[in-house]
Amino acid sequence: MLHRLKINGKIAILSSCIVLFSLMIGGTILVGTIISLNETEISRRLLVTARTVAQLPEVTSGDNLGVIQEAAERIRIINDVTYVVVMDMNRVRLSHPVQAKIGTVSMSADEGSAFAEHTYVSKAKGELGTALRAFVPVMNADHVQVGVVLVGQIMPSIGQVLLNLSGQAYVIVLLSLMSGIWWSWKLAQHIKKQMFELEPHEIARILVERTATFHAMHEGVIAIDKDELITIFNDKAKSIMKIEGDVIGKPIREVLPDTRLPEILELNHPIYHQELLFGTTLIMSNRVPIKVNEQTVGAVAIFQDRTEVTRIAEELTGVRAFVDALRVQNHEYMNKLHTIGGLIQLGNKEKALNYLFEITEQKEELTRFLSQTFKNDSLTGLLLGKISRGNELGIIVEIDRQSHLEYFPELLDHHDFVILVGNLLENAFDALQHLQRSEKRIFVSIEQDNEVLSILVEDNGVGIDPAIRDSIFKQGFTTKGVSGRGIGLYLIAGIVQKGGGTIHIDSVPGEGTSFLISFPMTPVKKEPSFPEENS
Repeated sequence: MLHRLKINGKIAILSSCIVLFSLMIGGTILVGTIISLNETEISRRLLVTARTVAQLPEVTSGDNLGVIQEAAERIRIINDVTYVVVMDMNRVRLSHPVQAKIGTVSMSADEGSAFAEHTYVSKAKGELGTALRAFVPVMNADHVQVGVVLVGQIMPSIGQVLLNLSGQAYVIVLLSLMSGIWWSWKLAQHIKKQMFELEPHEIARILVERTATFHAMHEGVIAIDKDELITIFNDKAKSIMKIEGDVIGKPIREVLPDTRLPEILELNHPIYHQELLFGTTLIMSNRVPIKVNEQTVGAVAIFQDRTEVTRIAEELTGVRAFVDALRVQNHEYMNKLHTIGGLIQLGNKEKALNYLFEITEQKEELTRFLSQTFKNDSLTGLLLGKISRGNELGIIVEIDRQSHLEYFPELLDHHDFVILVGNLLENAFDALQHLQRSEKRIFVSIEQDNEVLSILVEDNGVGIDPAIRDSIFKQGFTTKGVSGRGIGLYLIAGIVQKGGGTIHIDSVPGEGTSFLISFPMTPVKKEPSFPEENS
C-alpha cells in the first residue's frame, strides 16, 4: 500500500509541475495580451487628448506662452497623462511639464512627420522609461499648420502590470494548483490501474521479453488490433510468408492481401486447426480473437508451415502403415505356408511346388504392374499394402489396368497422394467390412494427361446416408462413434483445396459409393468446389 502511495505521489507531483509550467506559459501569454490591450487603449486616449489640446483657441493663436502652458497643464492633469508639449513650426517648445524646457528646441527623431500634417502614435524610450507619444498637428483658422501637440504617457513595466494583477494572480494560481494536484492524483490512480500497477521499467522489461519470446517461437505469430493494423509479426512468420522489413503498424491487408485474420474480428470466435493457402504456401493455422474486458480488441494467428507438419505426420503414418503391412503379410504368408506344409504332409509335393510357383508369380506380376503404372514408390507401396489388407478382410481391391501416373500436379506431392488415396481406401474398407455380401469389391483408377489427373475409388458398400452428406467433410465428423476418427475426409478436402481440384460423389444407400477427384496439372487460381454429390 505504501509503495502504491509513493508511486501515485510521484505521478501527482510530476503532473502538478506540468500544470504549473502550463500556468507560467499561460500567464506569460496573458500578461503580453494585457500589455498589448493596454497600449491600444492608452494610444486612443493620447490621441483624444492631443486633438483636444490642438483645438484650444489659446494653442491655435499661439500668442501667449503662459496661457498655453496653463491650458496644457490643466488638460494633462485632467486626462492623467505624463506630459503635454506644444511646439511651433520651428520645434520650439511652447509648453512642457518642466518649466526649464519651455522655449527650447525639441530634437526628437520621431516627430518629423507631425510637422507635415500627419497624426500618429509612436513608441520611444527615454530617461523615464518607454513612452507612447501621440502627435497631432495644430491648424489655425485658415487651415494652415502653426505647430504640433505632443502628448506622452510612460508605459508601466511588466513588474508593475504583475503587481496590479497580483491579487487576482494569487487566487488563480492557488485554485489552479489545488485543482491540478487533485486531478493529477486521480489521473495517477487511473494510469496505474490501466498499467496493471506496473512501473514504467517493468512495462519496458515485459515488452522486451514478450518481443524476444515471440521471435524465438518456432511457430509463426501474427497479431492485429481492431483497426487491422499489425502489432506482432515474428521472424518465423516473416520466413513462412516470405516477408522482409518492418511491418509493425501497417495494415494487414497491404502486407498479406489474401489474409484470413481480419475475419476473426467479425466472427468474434476462434478457429482452430484450419488449413489455409497463402500463395503456394499451405499452413495449419489457429486464429483467436484478443479480448480485454469482454471486448474484442484484436486477433492473433499462430501457424506452422504444413510442409514440415505433413512430413512428420507422413513419417508417423508410414511407420504405422509399414507395421500393418508386415502384420498382414505375416498372416497371409503363414496361411500359405500352412497350405504348402499340409500338401507336403499329404505327399502332394508336386502340388505344393506348383502352388508355391503360382503365388510367387502372382505377387511378382502385381508388383511389376504397380511399379510400371505408378512412377512413385510411396504410392506403389501403399497400394500393395491395401491389396494385402483387402485379401485379409475378404475384400477384392482391383486396380484399373488403364491407370497411369507419371508425375504429380504442381501444387501436390507424394505425401498428399498417400494421405488422399489411403483415406479413400480405408473409408471403402469401413463401408464393406461389416456388410453381409457374397462379393466385396473396391475399384481404384488413377489416370493422368497433360491437363488433368483423376482419381476414382468406388466400392459396393453401404453407401452414404443423404442426411449426412453435407457434414462428411467437417473435421471430427464420423458415423463410427470412435474417438479420434472423423479426420480422413477432412484431410482429403484440404488436399483438394490445396491442389485447386474438385470432388464428385456418387452414392446410393445399400449399393455403394464412388469418389471421383480431379486436379488440374497446372495451378489454377479459383475457389475449390467440393463436394459435388449425386444419388
